[in-house]
Amino acid sequence: MITVLLVDDHAILLDGLRFLLEAQGDIRVIGTASNGQEGVEQAILHCPDVVVMDISMPVMNGIDATKLISQKCRNTKVAILSMHHTTEFLQRSLEAGALGYVLKDAAGTELVSAIRAIYSGKTYLSQRVGKS
Repeated sequence: MITVLLVDDHAILLDGLRFLLEAQGDIRVIGTASNGQEGVEQAILHCPDVVVMDISMPVMNGIDATKLISQKCRNTKVAILSMHHTTEFLQRSLEAGALGYVLKDAAGTELVSAIRAIYSGKTYLSQRVGKS
């Protein structure tokens, strides 16, 4: 079972992602957070296998939170879920320690594939980054 923490400042998105992921059978959402600081705190508390992290959030952005999680939770992997298509955000995310980068306008199946890939130690990058 892959344990996942969801971090995004939009409650309706968190609810939808939880529903999508828990329907997979091999993924269990162990918590949610609405900003980067809460995400770091929850990651340290629960040590999930994967954190799905938004970039643009109040209190602490997802890139700074990813960096802290990568430093403090060595076995936790981070997948960025972002509306930003530019390679700048992709590069900053990877430098912070993310292993995945999925665009928010992708199909839900792409996020599931990304979670499974980074859980197994692979990098997953949305093919459409930098194309819009």
